[in-house]
Amino acid sequence: MKPLRTVAIVGTGGIAAAHARALAAQSGITLVAAIDLDETRARAFAAEWGIASTHASLTDAARDTQIDLVAICTPPSSHAPLAIEALRLGLHVVIEKPPALSLSALDAVARAEAESAGTVSCIFQHRFGGAAQHLRSLVAAGDLGAPLVGTCNTLWYRNQDYFDVPWRGKWEVEGGGPTLGHGIHQFDLLLHLLGPWQELTAFASKLARRTHTEDVSAALVRFETGALVTVINSVISPRETSDIRLDFEHATVELSHLYGYNDANWTFTPAPGHEYLAARWAERETGRASGHAAQYADLLACLARGEAPQVGLHEARATLEFAAATYAAALTGRPVRPLDLNANSPFYTRMDGHLDPWAAATAGAGA
Repeated sequence: MKPLRTVAIVGTGGIAAAHARALAAQSGITLVAAIDLDETRARAFAAEWGIASTHASLTDAARDTQIDLVAICTPPSSHAPLAIEALRLGLHVVIEKPPALSLSALDAVARAEAESAGTVSCIFQHRFGGAAQHLRSLVAAGDLGAPLVGTCNTLWYRNQDYFDVPWRGKWEVEGGGPTLGHGIHQFDLLLHLLGPWQELTAFASKLARRTHTEDVSAALVRFETGALVTVINSVISPRETSDIRLDFEHATVELSHLYGYNDANWTFTPAPGHEYLAARWAERETGRASGHAAQYADLLACLARGEAPQVGLHEARATLEFAAATYAAALTGRPVRPLDLNANSPFYTRMDGHLDPWAAATAGAGA
């Protein structure tokens, strides 16, 4: 496969800067197009990042400019349609989280990928820090013993002004609340470390914000290994933290950060009699933090070798399925297993199962 050289960014709002910064750090990569319906914003973004051209659509940009890869940084409802458009143009695609609003939409992207020369990768950058990758290798080798108990918490704070942006807080545009749009990074890392889950129960509520979606959810999950883990996703927590704690037979591993981690954010505690594991933990690569730059470096290396991206649609689907299961369990009051989320489930096509559970309360609050 020829090396990737040229990248276009679609959507020049807040998260686009993280992509531009990460791509600018990659050797041999040139940002060639900024694509946005808002011409003024596109021109400002292009000027800031030294991008030669701006366009109103991806198809226009591909016609006028040589593009190898496109990074989709638009609001969530357009992620899947833009990915399909890019794939039909034969481009490689990177999609910001969430990759789609539903499992059905993501499956449509997968069908387009199967017919394209391009590939799709989804941004789940917490997988790519050196410590997380080392922990995954220790778990896979069984060095820490069986996983037993864990917590995975995304406790963030977003005020009402955040939700008053027109595309936020609506199922049909954003897809969900903190379960889909905020905690997804943290529980993606959880799934990356522990593997498939078996059964999930959950609650979700709208406690403090005028929004159609939840502002907090809490799940209890049994993994196929038997491990029990609680997962909380919140945007109403004034002291913001992102935390994972995993208790294995022979050690406890903890990660506490906010939007990204480095080596200092990890704590390793061997069980009595297993102090030798501290040396195994110390064997990890140091200095490689999580973040978009780390994921882009890995992605570009994979594509240069002709390999599939590490976070392709199969991996992203497992994470999106976990979000759908949380909503399904919370809104039906019943435990959910992966097989329950088939094409006949209302939660396959929309995260709220087409129930729009807090619509009346939101309307009554004047939102």
